Amino acid sequence: MVSKELLNLLNEAVARELQVSIQYMWQHVLWKGAKAFAVKDEFKKIAIEEMRHAELIAERIAFFGEMPTTNPTQIVVGNSLKEMLAQDIKDEENAIELYRRIIKVAQNEEDYTTAHLFKQILMDEEEHLDFFKSVMEDL
Repeated sequence: MVSKELLNLLNEAVARELQVSIQYMWQHVLWKGAKAFAVKDEFKKIAIEEMRHAELIAERIAFFGEMPTTNPTQIVVGNSLKEMLAQDIKDEENAIELYRRIIKVAQNEEDYTTAHLFKQILMDEEEHLDFFKSVMEDL
């Protein structure tokens, strides 16, 4: 029904989504100062979107009769605004690369539902990357 390769990629995606949902929420909580005031609510919004992505991907894994991972990828909050944003940009770029790979593998396996799901998630991730890069330019 689903290849081991695709299942592993889906679990990698869940781990990544769990990681960034926690990471971005902690950044929302920890950011201080005038520059943080302008964007910290957006971090909370993105953190919630990332948790929704984790849920959607986990539901897909469960559909295949498998157990989604409960272990996030390593969480790196950062000690300064620049460190936080640099990590967030890196994480979003990695997600975009991973999700493009998932789309290709899913399409090759004729799993159009998974491919469609990740095309939708990919759009969100590209928006998140654009936001983080825009904030970094203003620092």
